[in-house]
Amino acid sequence: MLTAIAVFVSGGGTNLQALIDAQHKGILKSGELRLVVSDNKDAYALERARNNGIEAVVVRKKKAETQTEYEDRLIGLLHEKKIDMVILAGFMRILTEHFTSAFADRMINVHPSLIPSFCGKGYYGLHVHEKALEYGVKVTGATVHYVNEIPDGGRIILQKAVEVEEGDTPEILQRRVMEQAEWKILPKAAEMVARKLREDKEG
Repeated sequence: MLTAIAVFVSGGGTNLQALIDAQHKGILKSGELRLVVSDNKDAYALERARNNGIEAVVVRKKKAETQTEYEDRLIGLLHEKKIDMVILAGFMRILTEHFTSAFADRMINVHPSLIPSFCGKGYYGLHVHEKALEYGVKVTGATVHYVNEIPDGGRIILQKAVEVEEGDTPEILQRRVMEQAEWKILPKAAEMVARKLREDKEG
């Protein structure tokens, strides 16, 4: 039985597309992308999901809700859809231990640096690449790791290095890290974890 996967997204969904492509190519073969969840109704990632026959759902954190209520809605949705594994792929919300403990060792994230550099609270999106250039590093990259209650604090699954080139802007570097690292290691790590969960389930 395939591991049922939900992908959490907030924006364009380029990492989601890498996972969709990997599924089509048979790289991601132990798991199946069953659900895409976004906190942003305008996320283009939702369109990518629908275009590929994947159910897409928006779960917004309304002002009246507490974080725990929001996370309970997400957990309820994932249980309803019988989801085994969660992938954070550009999801711009911090999830607390209340959520992460419900999916311990079944939840992964891709981060655009070589952890432990340029990671943790406040380090996301373009800001990571701005800091890498500001610091003057010659090598950066991406990391896929398990998710726990500490931002970017879970066990590392895969990393890939990317060289910083003369004249790089944060935008250019961001694109290179995506193309050379994120889009390669996220599908590989997803398959590794999905395979392990599948084997555990089959006993």
